[in-house]
Amino acid sequence: MIGPAKIYFIIFGLLTIIGGVIGFVKAGSTASIIAGSISGILLLVAAFLLPQNLAAGLILAGVISILLAGRFVPAFLKTGQAMPAGLMSVLSILGVIVAIVAWIKK
Repeated sequence: MIGPAKIYFIIFGLLTIIGGVIGFVKAGSTASIIAGSISGILLLVAAFLLPQNLAAGLILAGVISILLAGRFVPAFLKTGQAMPAGLMSVLSILGVIVAIVAWIKK
């Protein structure tokens, strides 16, 4: 399960960075590029900690996923917009699930 978790968090991290850049380009949102870059880089760091440092990688990925879900799930429920809130909600919730399942199956 660690291999698929690593791949998921690499993809999630890259999409988060790309989303931050898109938010900056489309809306001029400095907060989007800063938050997207920081959280995306942390997800990539978590992915590259796997499998050598399993606990640190899964905890970091899980915490970032929870924080992103805390930001985007309420926004999606409020606006109903698929982009970016809907996509990030799904990716974040999946991130939490992947981290938990990988932790259990370690």
